[in-house]
Amino acid sequence: MNPFAERPESVEKLFENWQTLYPRSYDKNAVDPYTKTRIILMNGTEFESNWFSHNFERHTTNTDLRRELALTRYLEKQQQLKLSLLKPIDESALEHTIGYEQLAVDLTAELAKRVGDAYLKKALDFALLEDFDHLYRYANRLEADKGVLAEKLVGRYTEIMPGRPTIAHHRHPADNVRRSLSNKVSDKMSVLAGMIITAAEQQTMNYYMNIATLAENEQARRLYEEIALVEEEHVTHYEGLMDAGSTWLESLLLHEYVECYLYWSCYMTETDEYIRSLWERNFVIEVAHLHKAKELLGKYENKDVSEVIPDAEFPEPLSLHENIDYVRKILQDTVQFTSHHEDYADVNELPSDSRFFKYQQALNSDGSDVPSHRVIAEHIRSAKKDYRYEVAPAPVKELRSNTEDNVSVGRVPGAAESRGFGYSV
Repeated sequence: MNPFAERPESVEKLFENWQTLYPRSYDKNAVDPYTKTRIILMNGTEFESNWFSHNFERHTTNTDLRRELALTRYLEKQQQLKLSLLKPIDESALEHTIGYEQLAVDLTAELAKRVGDAYLKKALDFALLEDFDHLYRYANRLEADKGVLAEKLVGRYTEIMPGRPTIAHHRHPADNVRRSLSNKVSDKMSVLAGMIITAAEQQTMNYYMNIATLAENEQARRLYEEIALVEEEHVTHYEGLMDAGSTWLESLLLHEYVECYLYWSCYMTETDEYIRSLWERNFVIEVAHLHKAKELLGKYENKDVSEVIPDAEFPEPLSLHENIDYVRKILQDTVQFTSHHEDYADVNELPSDSRFFKYQQALNSDGSDVPSHRVIAEHIRSAKKDYRYEVAPAPVKELRSNTEDNVSVGRVPGAAESRGFGYSV
């Protein structure tokens, strides 16, 4: 599939009315988990395109170009709102949050398996373990508050157990900055993956930042507050990988290309016929946006699409599915690693005066007051054990106890052993 070979509709004819703008929500008790995660993914992708366009407008004085941006940007917002409203009224914030974290785990794992750039793969594998742990923390809060077992919400496709403990995710901001990759050197899937994961993590950050004040109790508010700040780290972590040398119009073209690719992927992998029809329609809309971006690139920068996207054929569709074995391997190999400068380091080998240890001491002290760990401690006190869904004992032996929450792995030297990134037997 080459979206530039498609015949686009006129952008001016894509506005919807109130009847078509408001969709039919899915049934939370019957919907496939990956239908929900696809909706969350595309919600975030639409927000990223919309917000990129807003920033573009703030960095150009060309009023004609601004008008073009405003037109497409408004249509992107219509699309995003329609996707947001697919979430049913009776789905609680915590239930919806489980979908966010399942998306983070399985999307990150799938991208890590497909990218060609080793530095990007390492970045994906590193953050994977943190989103995996967030799923475990929220699942325990969900059972405590609602009596709902998260394993049912994830369809038992994704395990629920400790990853790299959330207390270890808090790093000095300088250690979250990554090296910029070049779109002209990186393989196409790596270019797409960097943009896709940035948008997804940004959506998660925004959701947690907004939902924190609306949570039903103080423990949930504190949990959202903590993990929202980790998601801020993740957005910094991923956005730094994107090509900082691209022009605004080159980036606009890539944003629209990514949207086309993802809507096509959703259409190709969706099991719900009503939702599949929405993916098909949104693909048509994005093709129109893409051709408009192509027109603007030629008009204002005198560039051809091939200078930005040399091969416009889509890769294989991006599929969301279970990644249990992959996550277990990364957990076993890298749980004791942290981010250090523009790369990663085993906590066992960090110098004692590193920023990581100083920041940990300043923020977490002995770990007793960290919200994500208080959630588990309180659940153990009331239920006599934590909540998990495992297909086998945790691959890291220090994380196997379901009656005591580990606050040392990933942050204290000697707390665990890790073989390293890219390890193979």
